[in-house]
Amino acid sequence: MLRDQRARWAVGLGGGSMGLMTVLGLAVGLTKLLAIGWTAFLVMMAGAELGRRAERQIVGTPGQRLRRLAWAYGLSSGAMVTSAALFLVPNAVSHDVSLGGLGIALGIVGGFAVHTILHREEPGTDGSAGPVVWVLSMHALGAGLVIGAVYATMPALGALLGLAIVSHKGPAGYAAARRLQRRGAPVSLLLWPAAAVCVAAVPVGLIDPPTSDAVHAVVFGTATGLFLHVAVDFLPRCGWGSELYRAANLPSAPESVPRCEGLGNVRHHAVWSTLVGSVLVAGCWGLL
Repeated sequence: MLRDQRARWAVGLGGGSMGLMTVLGLAVGLTKLLAIGWTAFLVMMAGAELGRRAERQIVGTPGQRLRRLAWAYGLSSGAMVTSAALFLVPNAVSHDVSLGGLGIALGIVGGFAVHTILHREEPGTDGSAGPVVWVLSMHALGAGLVIGAVYATMPALGALLGLAIVSHKGPAGYAAARRLQRRGAPVSLLLWPAAAVCVAAVPVGLIDPPTSDAVHAVVFGTATGLFLHVAVDFLPRCGWGSELYRAANLPSAPESVPRCEGLGNVRHHAVWSTLVGSVLVAGCWGLL
């Protein structure tokens, strides 16, 4: 019952907000903001759908499940970290180097605080699913506020801007959906963080408030730090009892598994997958 209620709220809030912002944006001619907001929304939800399907199809031996999960999380987190470093961090510090850096630090610490406070361990579940929705929402709202405030000076829509959105929204939606699906939470909860960029950007673009570079640096820096926290949180950790082992339905202690040697060295897969995810984003950026 609670799951169905949360799903209905997410669909109503996320879908309704996107519809309302679209009507408002078209009415006042904020087409660039709408294009950015809808791209972020569709890319994150496409990634979420891929993650939902992948999580429902985990089959094979424990070793195979571990390797697939390591690659899924490694590719996602590697792409997210590199995307943040290439696109989000420069944007934050371009307004003010010191304040942008301070905002990034506040975002990382704030993401940790939200994760720690909201984290709930329940037997047989991954209690870290809920906080990621909150942190992604705060990241998207903060980014949307700055995008709305500076939209007039933003670069024209193009391949580089598209890559910046796709390379961090898609992997984030994918990895977050896998966590939600594994815990039994509705993946539709991601509709709100997917919509949050548009929800924040359009009203701010309409009002066009007088803000300074210092404010932009702190707000966007904080949003970047929040995203970096999520990206690092998704890195595939390989210790017994870690999320990777719980996700593969393995016990928390190696002695509980009759043939641990059959699992293989998942650490190598975790490292290589993270590197490949990073190189893919960096390669696309270099080509553009």
